Amino acid sequence: MSHLEPQLELKTTTYSVSHHVATLTLSRPHRHNAWTGRMHTEYRHLLSIAESDPAVRVVVVTGAGRAFCVGGDAEALGKHAERGSYDPGTPAELDKPGYGLAAAFDTDFAFQLAMETPIIACVNGAAAGVGLAVVAYADLRFGAQGVTMSTAHGRLGLPAEYGLSWMLPRLIGPTRATDLLLSSRRFTTDEIADWGLFNAVVPGDELRGTVDDYSAMLANEVAPQSVRATKQQMALDLLRNVGASVDDAGARLTQMMGSADYREGVAALTGKRKPNFTDE
Repeated sequence: MSHLEPQLELKTTTYSVSHHVATLTLSRPHRHNAWTGRMHTEYRHLLSIAESDPAVRVVVVTGAGRAFCVGGDAEALGKHAERGSYDPGTPAELDKPGYGLAAAFDTDFAFQLAMETPIIACVNGAAAGVGLAVVAYADLRFGAQGVTMSTAHGRLGLPAEYGLSWMLPRLIGPTRATDLLLSSRRFTTDEIADWGLFNAVVPGDELRGTVDDYSAMLANEVAPQSVRATKQQMALDLLRNVGASVDDAGARLTQMMGSADYREGVAALTGKRKPNFTDE
């Protein structure tokens, strides 16, 4: 199966594609995958590659080693403090996957909501600050038991980052989100397992198998055009009323019923077999 290759030298991430699933790994294990401008640039570039690649139907994001991403790199944070201002360390032009669906999503991390390709966060270890934002903006989230997390910003004298003040209340409810955002306290995946952030929290040695099984199902047993359409419908529904949602669904239904994937889905259903979607 052919797929697109990254056009950027990867220094802080790794990327591979197998059976329609791309795996994007945050890879600075010696720094617990702490976020840098370089990582931010590579992350957006790789998501853009995945979004443009017809061989990719799902992206799994995880961390190398024992952590997912512990937030901004401490050395970089120290330099920001010395300067008295924030320098993201990213180039003027960043890749823009998901841009163009709606202006509200044309910004950092929110662009993930507008992407057509679903993103699964495989939270194998500690996630804080911007690392938690990466998790929150994923479409699906699976975590290992006993993982420590934090919004982190309050302990650094900073505001809630990257729209987490908008995102967390929608995922776990305003009462619980207010606790985590105001206190910046540490919490664990076990504590919040049933709060709505995670689709499942499982033993660490079962995490990757759980994510692999789910991503394979999503990539191969559900029509790719249906996944793309549904993901964008859900994003747009955050911004519009129910009538607009119903009208949009009707227009998409009319268009998609003429597709090869619709015919294959019906044939598989009536033939009582698994579908073989060609994404046409």
